[in-house]
Amino acid sequence: MSNEGMTVKQVRLANARPRGFFRLWTLAICILVLVCTFLAPGSRAQDGGDPVAVSERIKVRNAELYVEIRGPARSAPLLLWLHGGPGGPERPLFRYFNSDLERHLLVAYLDQRGTGRSFDRSADPARLTVAQHLEDLETVINYLRRAYAKEKIYLVGHSWGTVLGLLHAKAHPETVAALICVAPVVSFSEQQRRAYAFDLAEAKRRRETGTLEELRKLGEPPYETVDKANALERITTRYGGVDFEPRNRTAIVVHGVLLGLATPWEVPGFIEGLHVTQRAMHAELLGVDMRKQVSALEVPFFFFLGRHDHHVDAKLAASYFETLRGPMKALHWFERSAHNVPFDEPRLFNERLVQAIQSIKSRSAQ
Repeated sequence: MSNEGMTVKQVRLANARPRGFFRLWTLAICILVLVCTFLAPGSRAQDGGDPVAVSERIKVRNAELYVEIRGPARSAPLLLWLHGGPGGPERPLFRYFNSDLERHLLVAYLDQRGTGRSFDRSADPARLTVAQHLEDLETVINYLRRAYAKEKIYLVGHSWGTVLGLLHAKAHPETVAALICVAPVVSFSEQQRRAYAFDLAEAKRRRETGTLEELRKLGEPPYETVDKANALERITTRYGGVDFEPRNRTAIVVHGVLLGLATPWEVPGFIEGLHVTQRAMHAELLGVDMRKQVSALEVPFFFFLGRHDHHVDAKLAASYFETLRGPMKALHWFERSAHNVPFDEPRLFNERLVQAIQSIKSRSAQ
């Protein structure tokens, strides 16, 4: 999923206040950012029943990956977030909308290779492959299992993150207690075709000739270029297929910065990392089809689907769920969500995720 909406729109304010006012306002914002950064949870692990607040970098092949771990105690079930994209810097958004999970679980937020605080301008983009991401994930999971004395951990993937989760769970079921797939990708090529069909029908229904012309120029997918894929996503977003209801993304970014979830000077690197990763992996991703690559799992799994998801078509995911075999599985629909289920219905999402993990723990105890 694209996160270009993270950029703060520039707004011109002509003759609104004297120049000195803006200097004072800028100084105040900088002080607030610094205060929130220093007041944010520290980066030192806690033992026993004390809260955990860790920020560190894990060494993988030719890179170091940034991870944050937050939770009530080291003994809590360990949940690893796998963000979307690839290259989508969703870590601050997960903490902004879904930090309530940290009251119940030991939550690890990973910035994948090339993403967020793991982005390295000097790194070779050719290393951004599905296979390399899977190798990275295996290293990270094994590190977390050792560091927090866990035989198995829980994985929750959003969009592209579900591809990594499914492939890892298939290859290494002994490390996974359960997998939660949120708005899962089934086929990048097929999802483009379905998004195009939805946008075309919606544009005709609304009689929007400008959008119809835009779609005509794009042509039918799949698209060989990232630019066309992103253009299609922007149309799907306008029609409510990505976010169920419009959100003030500028306000979220500013609030997130003030909460210490990110710093203003990081945002350009987040966006650059997203673009570099998209261009490096686009061709390979067009060949991904989970129906062919993962037909069965040896671990329990859950699908969380937004009823109005037309970016990664929810009906396609539901169809895949029916054929995917496993020892235990459950599908949950979110009626007021599109693609971004954790952000569209955060309270319900958090509740259902905790309930899913509790059900696995109860099952294991029997």
